[in-house]
Amino acid sequence: MKFSVSSYSFSQYFRKGILEQKDAVCKAKELGFDAVEFTDLQPTGNLSAEQYANKIREECEKNKLPVSSYSVGADFLKSDVRETVEELKKKVDIAHILGAPFLRHDVMYQFPHERGGWRAAALKISNAIREVSEYAHSKGIKTMVENHGFVMQDADRVEYLINEVNHPNFGWLCDMGNFLCADEKPEICCGKAAPYVFYVHAKDFIVKDGKGADPGEGFFQSRGGNYLRGTIIGHGVVPVMQCLRVLKNNGFDGYVSVEFEGIEDCMLGIRIGLDNLKKYLSNIENK
Repeated sequence: MKFSVSSYSFSQYFRKGILEQKDAVCKAKELGFDAVEFTDLQPTGNLSAEQYANKIREECEKNKLPVSSYSVGADFLKSDVRETVEELKKKVDIAHILGAPFLRHDVMYQFPHERGGWRAAALKISNAIREVSEYAHSKGIKTMVENHGFVMQDADRVEYLINEVNHPNFGWLCDMGNFLCADEKPEICCGKAAPYVFYVHAKDFIVKDGKGADPGEGFFQSRGGNYLRGTIIGHGVVPVMQCLRVLKNNGFDGYVSVEFEGIEDCMLGIRIGLDNLKKYLSNIENK
């Protein structure tokens, strides 16, 4: 396995103006990562997304650090499906400029109100998702859906969608922490995800029982009403080492990307998270 870090992990510093998005490259290099992942580009000045992607690519080449993946939003149910397909093809082109071998895109954010619910919605949009993946394949890029966004959060739902799309170029970005947003056990879900996984997000959460009082700032609620707060990998309840072991035992040997979204200082959180991941992997390999 190789370790990457999502630019999203530096969001604290982006919001404070300490760093801009392309600075994630040199910070990732300094911290000892093998690659860097980017979430929806935030061009500075009057640069277009294409121009900014080229600047990031140049920064990566200078630091000898590849882009491991590009993650973008998408909602096939909110707007015209054809428009969403064409917009995602443009995102594929950005991923190609970045040199990213993977593109992760979302599929829906709100529960469908039509008859058949999420299953019917997954069937309705599967052809469009397949078209995006086929276009990406022509550029040498694999596409993925993540267990993310509350609707497609559960392992069984993501597996259903991937099988409906039914294309070898379309797989799963397995976020081991996000299963908690649907009140599922990460280690069991990683086992379900393993046959489809292209890429992994390592993330941790502190969880408080929903029967108690709201813990306050920094927490949000799962679908089942429990309280979650992002934290440093190893400081929460996600069995990160067990998830890594499950994935490794099922043949995964790709990128594991740190996605830190805690309230702790992000540089501290990212550094400790990487240290813990390296320790966990060493323990797994030497056992």
